[in-house]
Amino acid sequence: MSADFPEYLDVDYTDGEGEDPADYPRLPDKIEKAIDVTRAGLEQYDNPAVMWTGGKDSTLTLYFINQVAEKYGYEKPTAVFIDHYQHFDEITDFIEHWADEWDIDLVYARNEDVGSYVDEHGLEPGDDIPVSELSEHNQHHVREILEYEEDSFPFLLDTYVGNHLLKTVALNDALEEHGIDGVISGVRWDEQEARADETFFSARHDPDIYPPHDRIQPILQFDEADVWDVFWNYVVPDTVEAFPEDGYVPESADDLPEGVEQDDVPISPKYFAGFRSLGSEVSTEKTTDEPAWLQDLDNTTERAGRAQDKEDLMERLRDLGYM
Repeated sequence: MSADFPEYLDVDYTDGEGEDPADYPRLPDKIEKAIDVTRAGLEQYDNPAVMWTGGKDSTLTLYFINQVAEKYGYEKPTAVFIDHYQHFDEITDFIEHWADEWDIDLVYARNEDVGSYVDEHGLEPGDDIPVSELSEHNQHHVREILEYEEDSFPFLLDTYVGNHLLKTVALNDALEEHGIDGVISGVRWDEQEARADETFFSARHDPDIYPPHDRIQPILQFDEADVWDVFWNYVVPDTVEAFPEDGYVPESADDLPEGVEQDDVPISPKYFAGFRSLGSEVSTEKTTDEPAWLQDLDNTTERAGRAQDKEDLMERLRDLGYM
C-alpha cells in the first residue's frame, strides 16, 4: 500500500465522534446514515471489501451494500469471510448460499500455517500447538507482537493467541494479498465497550501493525433491537417475494408466512435456534430456545453466550487489527 494512502481520500474521520445510538432516535435516521456511509465507502475507496461473518450485523451491512451498489451503479465489493476452523457448519452453508443469491464474490481468509499443522496432527479444539512449529511469520506475531512466552498455545479461537493468529493475522494477510484499502464492517457502538468510541470512518494506517487501510462502519448507530426491526420490516420483505411488504415478526421458524421457508430468509438459522451472538462452535452457547429477536434484549447481555476471556481482551485485540 502506498505510503501516502490517506491522501487520496476525502472522508471525515471524526464523523460520529462522541455519538451513540440515541443521536439517531428514529429507525429511518439510522438507515439514512447507514446508506450515506455505505455510499461514501463504495465511492471513495479504490478496492473496498466487506467483512462478513454470517452474523446479523455483517449481513445487514452487506444488504445495505447491495442496495447502494445496485441503485448507484457501484461495483459490489468482495466479501471476506475469516475461516478460523471452528465454525458452525450452518454458518458456512449460510454465507455460501447468500453469496450466490446476492451475486457476491466471496473469499476466505485463513491462517493456513496453523490450519495445516492442525490437519496434519489431527488436533481438536483445546489441543496444544508448539510455537516452534509455526512459520517465521506467525512466530513473529506470537513472540514479538503478543510477547507471548509459553512454548505452546491451545488451538482455541477465543483466547488471546488463538484469536490473533486465526482471525487477526488471517485478516491482515488477506488485506495485503488482495490490496484492500477500505474494510466495511458491521460493528456497533452498543455491542462491546471497546467499540463505543469508534467513528464511521476509522483509520488503520500504522504499517508496523497491519496493512494500511480504513474501516468503514455504516451501522454503528444501530442497537441490537434496531437490527432486528430492520430485518423483519425492511430486509426480509425486500428479499423474500412471498413475505408481507409491511413486515412481520415470526415467533419461530414454524411461524413464517405461508410460502416462506427458513432458507428463504437471509438470517442465520442459529438465531432461530436461540443463539443471540455467533462465535466459534466450541465456545458459543445459545441463551434460550427463543429466537434471538424475541429474547429480553433490554435487560440481558447480547454476548453472554460468548467466551468471556476473549471478550475481556477485546481492547488489546482491536489494537492489533481485530474487528
